[in-house]
Amino acid sequence: MELTNTEKQFSILFFVIVLFEIITGSTQTLQIAHYIAKPAIVMSLMFLFIKTSGGISKSIKRITILALGFSVLGDILLMFVNQSPHFFTLGLVAFLLAHVMYILVFLKHRNKHKSIIGFVILLLLYASGLFYLLKDSLGDMLIPVIVYMIVILSMATTAFMRKGIINTNSYNLVFIGAIFFMISDSILAVNKFYQPIALSNISIMLTYALAQFLIVLGILKNTVTNSKV
Repeated sequence: MELTNTEKQFSILFFVIVLFEIITGSTQTLQIAHYIAKPAIVMSLMFLFIKTSGGISKSIKRITILALGFSVLGDILLMFVNQSPHFFTLGLVAFLLAHVMYILVFLKHRNKHKSIIGFVILLLLYASGLFYLLKDSLGDMLIPVIVYMIVILSMATTAFMRKGIINTNSYNLVFIGAIFFMISDSILAVNKFYQPIALSNISIMLTYALAQFLIVLGILKNTVTNSKV
C-alpha cells in the first residue's frame, strides 16, 4: 500500500489517537479524556478526508462525510450506555445509518458482472452462527439486531462488489476495512449479549479504528489512481 506524505503523517497521528483512546477507555480515572479521545478517532479521519478528497465527485464526498458523521454520533452515544439502555439503541441506529451511507458509496463502483453468490453464502453462514449464539439473550433487541446484521452484511457485500471495477489497492483497502467492521461489531455483540470477552474494549476499538481507517483510505485511493469515479 503506497501512502502519500500526508497519509503517512496522518497515520502516525491517527494511531496515537487510537492508543490514547484505548488507554483512557481502560482507565477509570481518565474518563473525561476518554470522552474526547473516542470521537476524535473518526473526526480525525473526517478531517483527512475533507482535506484530501478534492478529486472526488461531490455526491461520493457528501455521502462519505455523512457516514463518518453518523459514526461519530454513534461513538458518542455508545459512551453513555451505562446511564440508559436507550443510548445503545440510538447508537445502533447511528451506526446503521453510517453503514447505509457506505453502502451507497460502494454501489457507485459496483461490478454488475461480479457473481456474489459464494461470498453471500459465506456471510450468511457466519451471520447464522453469530445469531445462534445471541438469539436467546436479545429480548426486545431481537428485531433491531436482525436489521443491523442485514445492513452490515449488505455493506460487506457491496464492498466485495467493487472488485474488477476499481483499482486493486482501493478495492483491498475498502474490502478489508468492511471485514474489520464486521469483526468489531461481532465482538461488541458477543460481549454484550452472550458473554463478556476479556479485553473486549481493546479488540473492539482496534478493529473498529482499522475498519474506518482502511475504508476512508480506500475511497481516497480510488480517486487518485482511477478515473472511474
